[in-house]
Amino acid sequence: MNSSTDFDWRLIPSFLAALDRGSLLGAARMLGSSQPTVGRHIMELETQLGTVLFERTGRGMQPTAMALRLADAARAMEAGANALARSLSGALSVASGTVRVSASQPVSVHLLPPLLAQMRQALPDVQIELVSSNEVSNLLRREADIAVRMVPPQQASLVIKRIGKVTLGAYAHRDYLRRRGVPREASDLLSHDLIGFDRDDSIVRGSAAFGTPLTRDAFCLRSDDLNVHWQALRAGMGIGFVADYIARTDTDVVRVLPALKIPPLPVWLAVHREIRSSHWIRQVYDFLARSIAAAL
Repeated sequence: MNSSTDFDWRLIPSFLAALDRGSLLGAARMLGSSQPTVGRHIMELETQLGTVLFERTGRGMQPTAMALRLADAARAMEAGANALARSLSGALSVASGTVRVSASQPVSVHLLPPLLAQMRQALPDVQIELVSSNEVSNLLRREADIAVRMVPPQQASLVIKRIGKVTLGAYAHRDYLRRRGVPREASDLLSHDLIGFDRDDSIVRGSAAFGTPLTRDAFCLRSDDLNVHWQALRAGMGIGFVADYIARTDTDVVRVLPALKIPPLPVWLAVHREIRSSHWIRQVYDFLARSIAAAL
């Protein structure tokens, strides 16, 4: 390394992302950047440090021994930068009233909009940035101020609160049931058109619990987007497994096999301890905790 003044600290996120994801593509997706940009950052960092950090292989990028030695120091730098960013964002949120909320696509599309409309009346000075994604936003990196999650985050620096549970059921449109008949027991599902996941195997694994093991081939439509499941179900394509709060929005969609016991999904609200001291974030956090629990 030539001198400490030549070191560009902005290259560290690309280094850590490549280390965590094992490829330029994965790192670029994680950072919301491009492969050439991440690759250029790593080459610049290697030049500045005077050492090779990754071996490029057919399987991706393998960190060298030097990269692994530098990782802890780099993560400490990132943690410090993120702590500073959180402190600044908390201060800015007090002034601007902007709060960034992360939630899954179904929650963002079906559950939150009417609640946010109510919140607009109760907190007219708040502006919401809604991150609608099934990827878990990293609160420590300030990808969101508040996250609505179906799994509890593990970081000790987060405040988490279980605010309810999402109950699920098997549903179909009335037109489909008129055409194909109503299933009376779980084994009848094998002779029906089913809507399920593509890469996610949770329905296949869960079906064994109610005595009717399903295979991937049992689904006439496979998609990992739950909003696709819902719209296909509403179109009369087949029987799908959706959240009760979504099914309630269409009176032409009815529940089948009500005795089918599908484990509910717990809902957690998460916020960083430092950001929770922000007046606006605390207001939104408290409102969502109350309103989501009531809506579910």
